[in-house]
Amino acid sequence: MNISFVSLLKTYIWIPTQKMWAYIRIRKHPWYGKIIRILIYLILIPLIYIGSIRSNLFGAFGYIPSTYELQNPQQEIASEIYSSDGYLLGKFFFKNRSIAEYDEIPKILIQTLIATEDARFYMHNGVDFKSMPLLLIEALKGNPRGGSTITQQLIKNQYNTRSQNHGIFGKIPYVSIFIIKTKEWISAIELESYYSKEEILVRYLNTVDFGSNAYGIKTAAQTFFNKKPQNLTKPECALLIGVLNAPSAYSPIMNPKQARMRRDVILKIMLRDHIISQEEYEQFIQEPIQLNYHVENPYDGIANHFRQAALKEITPWLQEHNYNIYTDGLKIYTTLNYTMQNYAETTVKNHIKKLQKTFNEHWQEELPWQTKPDFINNIIQRTSFYKDLQQKYNNQDSIDYYIHKKEPRTLFSWEGDIDTVCSLYEATSYLKKLLHAAFFVIDPHSGAILAYVGGIDYNHFKYDYCMSKRQPGSTFKAFVYGAAIENGWAPCDSLRDSLYTLHYVENGIKKRWQPHNASWEYLDKKITLKHGFARSLNTISVRLTDSIGITKIIDFAHKLGIKSSLDTLPSLCLGTSEVNLQELTASYTPFVNGGYKVSPHYVTRIEDNTGHIRARFTHVKQQVLDEETVFLMQQLFSGTLTEPHATTQALFQYDIFAQNTIDYAGKTGTSANYSDGWFIGISPNIIAGTWVGAEERSVHFRTSQLGEGGKTALPIYGKFMEKVMQDTNFRYLRKKFPQTSAHISREYDCKTEYYSLDSTKTDTLPVSDIIIPSLEEISDRRD
Repeated sequence: MNISFVSLLKTYIWIPTQKMWAYIRIRKHPWYGKIIRILIYLILIPLIYIGSIRSNLFGAFGYIPSTYELQNPQQEIASEIYSSDGYLLGKFFFKNRSIAEYDEIPKILIQTLIATEDARFYMHNGVDFKSMPLLLIEALKGNPRGGSTITQQLIKNQYNTRSQNHGIFGKIPYVSIFIIKTKEWISAIELESYYSKEEILVRYLNTVDFGSNAYGIKTAAQTFFNKKPQNLTKPECALLIGVLNAPSAYSPIMNPKQARMRRDVILKIMLRDHIISQEEYEQFIQEPIQLNYHVENPYDGIANHFRQAALKEITPWLQEHNYNIYTDGLKIYTTLNYTMQNYAETTVKNHIKKLQKTFNEHWQEELPWQTKPDFINNIIQRTSFYKDLQQKYNNQDSIDYYIHKKEPRTLFSWEGDIDTVCSLYEATSYLKKLLHAAFFVIDPHSGAILAYVGGIDYNHFKYDYCMSKRQPGSTFKAFVYGAAIENGWAPCDSLRDSLYTLHYVENGIKKRWQPHNASWEYLDKKITLKHGFARSLNTISVRLTDSIGITKIIDFAHKLGIKSSLDTLPSLCLGTSEVNLQELTASYTPFVNGGYKVSPHYVTRIEDNTGHIRARFTHVKQQVLDEETVFLMQQLFSGTLTEPHATTQALFQYDIFAQNTIDYAGKTGTSANYSDGWFIGISPNIIAGTWVGAEERSVHFRTSQLGEGGKTALPIYGKFMEKVMQDTNFRYLRKKFPQTSAHISREYDCKTEYYSLDSTKTDTLPVSDIIIPSLEEISDRRD
């Protein structure tokens, strides 16, 4: 390739130059012929030079933007994700750049930019040839910046012309400068033929780096002043234009003195060009720089766990259509309701903050894992940090040294981040005592996710507990009773509340199982399914399971939306198989929406960076329950409020009934040792699920009075619904369960007479702790 290029250079440059010189020396040719020939060579040689660069002849001149690249510019633009009511939830980006339209940019800013960077901007076609003498002087000094117009700077910024490969000639000192400049001239002239001056200005201001990971004027205005570009003041415009010359040197954060000096220089230019008056200039130079500084990061904003879950949902679509969410400037519109999300996050934080205090007082100086002396060591040994130490060191003493080495750390606390010095062992011990929570709210008719809280603080704990699999406890009994109803049982059918032994075979071995009620007490008489469901009595669930078979319960749960694998063991009926909060909550939707399974969905549509809709996502409904089964299940759920000692009666503590215009029901759940507390609250137009627990199952309360789901999880639902019911924007949620038009052949209208319950060791709230209306007052709440 080098030989070919040398041959080309000799053929088209060296030999023609020699011939031209020889021709000039021959006296017999007329002078005007010589001039014409000289002019031809003077034109031909630059054209050959420009053509060689434009085509990168033999790869000797390196990269230059193609016509297609100039007409279809590619730049990294942050994608934005929005709530259903139009609020910006956050961004996905490598470089934080949002695009501003021309009418969003203040005229003062544009005037200042032109006055500072390219006073003859409207008088040239991309290259200001009148500045060529200055360019030559600067080039000879080794400075390739001299004489650059705004259009040339746009080419340099957007296509990284200075850092590209410039071929063989690009390695020659001084020559490389002219090649780079020539490329920028060629591209600038081409660009001006495709775009108007206004379009070039907008592209420039959307491209430039203002420092602090702020790319483009829209992000810069937000980062430095927490403003939209159109709201910038004249001194603020001067500061931002001044920063462009050297974002680090003139950063108002890192170098405030230099930034102010540079701002004042720009103000002087604005005065010179009559952009500001003398009075304004004298006033502005006296003013200090006033910032409202905040560097955006991808985790700013609310609903961080939801945003990551939404990204996971649309990733297959992004891959199929070759979109990069971090660079392509997409707009993702979601189902999330901004107001509900704020209510949800506030409620979870307030409740868990108080619950953590109760938990700490409950254990005091004791360790929740006191019976497991190697508890913290075992946790640390599962970390990648420990595995790296094992690879690096051959002895346990060295590993232990680094585990117990005190270092500066920032730890989460409910009073704000703690900057402390502690070892990994101490930090782990502290963090493992923390309680966590998840809250998931869904529209039962469309599957739209209305609120989503995956944890207590995303910055510290990115693990999403809405997707964490834990034992659901008694919340799973809805599927046991649902399967029974579907197989012919009725709410008023009765079973005996007494110890019951269930015989089964596991791995070919005959076994027997005799679970007890949470209270260890039994009525020793027949009670209705409605009452057994309302009180969450294990004995009734076990008898039902023995009657209909475990397979039918599993099939019913999967049919309604449980995707997790379920154990074919009798203990499944008490919620021993692990599920996650999202699938559990969504699987309750057929009980209130007429029997339809709806899949939870996050995103409604996606737009590209030009505003064109590229995808729409709609919900899919599938009928899985008949009308009679739905109606009878609603009768069971109504009992969780109306039956004596029912587990959901704690809801009467909360101002959520809105003058008796809305129906509620729900199901509490508590796993073994109170490791997990659950509550699923339902009403005709909204369903919400709550989980509360620690990261490790060994960390939990020790008593039902503190640790059951009715105490740890239910209050989140109650306090959240208080906020929602007090908000007039959510009046549409006020609705009662409808009466069915189907013929109901099974008995359902049965009531259990009140009886005293002398125990606090149950999955129900003691009567003294709540205000329970009379049965007559609440039994006729159905339309």
